[in-house]
Amino acid sequence: MVMFKASRKETSPFDGQKPGTSGLRKKVTVFQQPNYLENFVQSTFNALSADKVIGATLVVSGDGRYFSKDAIQVIIKMAAANGVRRVWVGQNGLMSTPAVSAVIRERVGADGSKSTGAFILTASHNPGGPHEDFGIKYNMENGGPAPEAITDKIYANTTSINEYFIAADLPDVDISVVGITTFEGHEGQFDVDVFDSTGDYVTLMKSIFDFMSIQKLFGSPNFTFCFDALHGVGGIYAKRIFVEELGAHEGSLINCTPKEDFGGGHPDPNLTYAKELVSRMGLGKESSQGEPPEFGAAADGDADRNMVLGKRFFVTPSDSVAIIAANAVQSIPYFSLGLKGVARSMPTSAALDVVAKHLNLKFFEVPTGWKFFGNLMDAGLCSICGEESFGTGSDHIREKDGIWAVLAWLSILAFKNKDNLNGGEKLVTVEDIVRQHWTTYGRHYYTRYDYENVDAGAAKELMSYLVKLQSSLPDVNKIINGIRSDVSNVVEADEFEYKDPVDGSISKHQGVRYLFEDGSRLVFRLSGTGSVGATIRLYIEQYEKDPSKTGRDSQDALAPLVEVALKLSKMQEFTGRSAPTVIT
Repeated sequence: MVMFKASRKETSPFDGQKPGTSGLRKKVTVFQQPNYLENFVQSTFNALSADKVIGATLVVSGDGRYFSKDAIQVIIKMAAANGVRRVWVGQNGLMSTPAVSAVIRERVGADGSKSTGAFILTASHNPGGPHEDFGIKYNMENGGPAPEAITDKIYANTTSINEYFIAADLPDVDISVVGITTFEGHEGQFDVDVFDSTGDYVTLMKSIFDFMSIQKLFGSPNFTFCFDALHGVGGIYAKRIFVEELGAHEGSLINCTPKEDFGGGHPDPNLTYAKELVSRMGLGKESSQGEPPEFGAAADGDADRNMVLGKRFFVTPSDSVAIIAANAVQSIPYFSLGLKGVARSMPTSAALDVVAKHLNLKFFEVPTGWKFFGNLMDAGLCSICGEESFGTGSDHIREKDGIWAVLAWLSILAFKNKDNLNGGEKLVTVEDIVRQHWTTYGRHYYTRYDYENVDAGAAKELMSYLVKLQSSLPDVNKIINGIRSDVSNVVEADEFEYKDPVDGSISKHQGVRYLFEDGSRLVFRLSGTGSVGATIRLYIEQYEKDPSKTGRDSQDALAPLVEVALKLSKMQEFTGRSAPTVIT
């Protein structure tokens, strides 16, 4: 048995190690600075109670982006020096964020051990590579992201840290081979358990969904399928679930080999970055070769986000969560006894609100950040939730879950087509399901404009201007009427503030809202997921109840509100940008 010693290393603080909505994200070159990663990891250990560190079991894995393998070895050595009993690592250091959440909640080690938390190495949908982004976040024993009380402690620790502990002489562990490596240190035995990254997650998915009914859908001669992992970690789950379990053809998977730089692409599952899938589904500027598949989907780098497409048809994330909620009880065994409640992030369209009202479900509107959903779920108040930034999930774990969302849609398709899978009848399509939903509940025309890497000072000035403008709604409406006379009046405007019904915590300054008389909304928000500068997100929503008007082109329907939003906010004057970086 290899012996190791824990050593104390002197250090000094780095500026800017404040975790955002999903941990700390910076350029790889920033993380590669001596002591930078170590400071953040030690600050996290110091923020946790002793029982969550000494003698504890921690998970360390991530999306496989550049610098992950180096970081995993550093965290293993620091865990050993800080008195952690064992570290669980997904094979090759690969594990989706939702799978990590599942492992924390579900996995029991051979010795009966359970995990109390995890370091997840991911910058989610941000690009990877030597000059791109890296990220690290800590998840708690419930499987969800650390709450603000913990992240605030972590940040405070980073501003005053002067030492960290590491077992520098601990040999690197071969994380490509499944098995347990045992070491002996000053606190006793220390194990590193490298395990199959997919097993626990697949078992969980099979307990939620009716895999046999989805297999029948895949077996139908009329059903065709395509999934794009964008060279993220979702690829290993796609092969295991869609091909090995459900019988999809291996050729239906694209970009499903994880790469440290995501193949040079941007692993964000939207119409801008998932170019190959968008083209194959018949939605690109260049038409795809042959007839598009009936169903297409993509996941981001760490597989917690998803995009769902039908043949030549895009499903907005806001519609997606509403449609899953509306069909869950009849289509997904896990929900057969009913939904406890539903929730959405504030910027997400109100499509879910209408479903909740129609089905008499508890409904919650929360700030952006999955931890807010987690509180509701832990209290038994919420079953299904989602956010407009391509995140959908349920209370099976405490993270959003891209593969789960795809399986939910496949379950709905399987249920709707249970009587016509023999090839003789036309399938009920993704587009059919969405249009029927609009007929029943109305349509929320919706778009998001992202202005990335904006000067941080200019972004704050724009937000301050919008808040000041709210002091006089008559003046706001005068400005709007001068821009477009066909847009209704603003009846309420505020800066969104949330009081958590579970723990009573208050989250302020969560976005600036302008709410219109006809149910339309404009929302402006600074995002915390970028690694440099500031990202301004503008959300534009128009509600249409008349079934005869729910088939309009989204851009045409939203054009008046878009013009109002850009001119009211003085977007170009503040940012210098004549167009957004991305429109979704």
